[in-house]
Order: sequence, then C-alpha cells, then structure tokens
Amino acid sequence: MRVMVIVKASPESEAGEMPSEQLLTEMGAYNEELVKAGIMLAGEGLHPSSKGKRVRFSGKDRTVIDGPFAETKELIAGFWLWQVKSMDEAIEWVKRCPNPMNSESDVEIRQVFEAEDFGAEFTPELREQEDRLRAQIADKQ
Repeated sequence: MRVMVIVKASPESEAGEMPSEQLLTEMGAYNEELVKAGIMLAGEGLHPSSKGKRVRFSGKDRTVIDGPFAETKELIAGFWLWQVKSMDEAIEWVKRCPNPMNSESDVEIRQVFEAEDFGAEFTPELREQEDRLRAQIADKQ
C-alpha cells in the first residue's frame, strides 16, 4: 500500500525559518534508512504558504487566493510518499522520524487510493488511460 506522510506546518515553518544543520543531518540519515528499506518513493519540503496560491472552485468560477493562509494546523510543510505493507508499518516508521519542527508538531499518514479501490466505475478504458499516463510520467523522469 502507498501512503502519503504529511508534515504539518508550524508557526516557524510558516515564518520561513529554515531547519538547522543538525535537523537536516538527522532527516538526511532518516531518509537514507527509508530508501535502504525500500519504503520512500518521494519526499520534499514545501515553502511557506505566503508563497502559495489557492484556487477556489465554485461551479464554473475559479478564484485565485494568494497566501499566506490563516490556520497553520491545516497547512502542509512537507511530505513523503511511501510504499509500506500496512498502516502499522507506516506508523512505526513515523515514530522513528526526528521531530521535523523546533516545536511540537504533527505528522499525518493517509493511504493513497489504488485503482482497485474505485470498483466498477473505474472501467478498463479508464485503467488503460491511467496506465498510459503513469508510463508517460515515468518516461519524463
């Protein structure tokens, strides 16, 4: 199963404070463990929401909203995409993570939908399209 591991923003990350050399070193070592274990598929930190945009959908209308966005607890500072055997395995790996912030922080784990999760509505034609798009993405990397 694939999971997205979401590092929630903090007041410090939203202020644009960069991590210390020590935290970067600890995270680098942690990421190496994830890669060696065959867990990590991708992972990145994100700039603060002050550099972000949101697009609000309302019927056919689209409205662009400039950051920063108010509620820090709802914002994302970074993420990993992992391949794990179970949610329990993902939890165990997150527990080993260095605290990603200088203060108290939250890391959320969410399962990624797979093709089989969509049932009959995900027709063979849609599956073929999905496979083709994934192959194109892999070719561009």
